[in-house]
Amino acid sequence: MFLAFLLLANWAKQSTGVVELPKGSIAVSAEIRLPDGAHDLELRGSQTILRAADNFQGRAILSCTHCRNLKIIGLTLEGNRDRIAKPAGLPPSDRSFAQFTISNGILIEQADGLAITGANFQHIAGFAVLVSASRHVTIEKLTVNASGSLNDKRRNNTTGGILMEEGTTDFTVRQCALTDIRGNGIWTHSLYRSPRNQDGRITENTFSGIGRDAIQIGHATRMSVENNKGSRIGYPVEIIDVENRATPVAIDTAGNVDSSLYANNTFEEIDGKCIDLDGFHDGSVNHNSCTNRQPAETYPWGHFAIVMNNTNPDMQSRNITISGNIISGTKFGGIFVIGEGNTIARNHMVNLNRAHCNETHAKFGCLSFADEPDILRSGIYLGRRAERPALARHNTIIDNQMEGFGMKDHCIGFAPGVKPQEQKISGNACKE
Repeated sequence: MFLAFLLLANWAKQSTGVVELPKGSIAVSAEIRLPDGAHDLELRGSQTILRAADNFQGRAILSCTHCRNLKIIGLTLEGNRDRIAKPAGLPPSDRSFAQFTISNGILIEQADGLAITGANFQHIAGFAVLVSASRHVTIEKLTVNASGSLNDKRRNNTTGGILMEEGTTDFTVRQCALTDIRGNGIWTHSLYRSPRNQDGRITENTFSGIGRDAIQIGHATRMSVENNKGSRIGYPVEIIDVENRATPVAIDTAGNVDSSLYANNTFEEIDGKCIDLDGFHDGSVNHNSCTNRQPAETYPWGHFAIVMNNTNPDMQSRNITISGNIISGTKFGGIFVIGEGNTIARNHMVNLNRAHCNETHAKFGCLSFADEPDILRSGIYLGRRAERPALARHNTIIDNQMEGFGMKDHCIGFAPGVKPQEQKISGNACKE
């Protein structure tokens, strides 16, 4: 073990070339910082385990700043979460996660050229991989298991998965498997005044047992989220961030997100929403599938399937295409629409309104707005506002199929002030 530690100390000083990491399990008590500006460096460690010791202190087990063309292949990182994790909330609004979150697996800042392939992460207290303000990034074929920490109320604090933040550009996360993650699975984030993340691809990943969002696209442009699969999103229920009303979502959106595509993703058993479009505009949501099979009371955070919202002041919910999606078993309605120029077409939604609103108001709180009795029981609801006013106008609602409780009478609903004659509505089929 001591010899392995000496070898570890030696290779950590190397700034270029190919390094074969020592075999075996190596206890790490402090952050291993690769030389600032390391370049054309390849770390190979298919038989290497870096294990955070009980006295570990540091931002991450392994980190590098200003790296260029760094490759990390086959390494295993054991985070020792149960011993070293400390209760932590979310960072303040002026601090990035890289500046705030400790005990991550791998932390990369301001890199140009990064590839992490075939690495394994387990019991990480912070994020398995945190990439900040970097470009030309590929993360593929990672396994992440039983990771993330909790806040002082024992709720999830977003940690555990893979995070791209602070204007990370030209990145791909593909073919990764994330299981039992307390926070978000794969996501992007930037501070409000930071550059948006851009030109990202999140594809062919699998998720199981995610406490917050499987995928979140935050403050980004030109993003592609395709061919991902997941189950049990929003579990275990007791770690959902109730106090911050962080409803779990299979594919979530935050900040200002445009010119993006969510397509061909499949999720099952979601205690929350299928797709949240808070900040999403001028993009498409096509051919996704979300299925819930249990009774309504099984999903305390159950919701609409697809929801538009406009929290970010720099955007408007407009020019969104929602087409060809398959939805089954929502607690309430199917699709909530605000804003202008949106197209809702050829979606197939069955087993809607499993809560049987409004007949079960006392049980499920169906009348959330006293002057909008149809909001939770409609297959498609055209609203007048979300976080901010955004009257639904000049939208196209065509050729959708909706089945479920009350759908014959409440197939398409309209908020007060929304005029049906200002929409193009045709060819929609509604059944009980």
